Amino acid sequence: MGDPSRYRDSTQIVLPAGALDGLDAPLDERFTVTLFERDGVVRIIGSPVEIRAASDYLARQGISLP
Repeated sequence: MGDPSRYRDSTQIVLPAGALDGLDAPLDERFTVTLFERDGVVRIIGSPVEIRAASDYLARQGISLP
């Protein structure tokens, strides 16, 4: 069985809460993802394919990813 953290890395992006301010359209309208915000952190959760696409989009928008 694989390492759970490896699967988690491919199905979510974790960013500071204000990192998504100023995007053209809300991320959950552009991609099939769920945004979950708590304690100053936003989690973008979705399938590995959607997370990869959202990650590429965020990088093009100048948002640095961990």
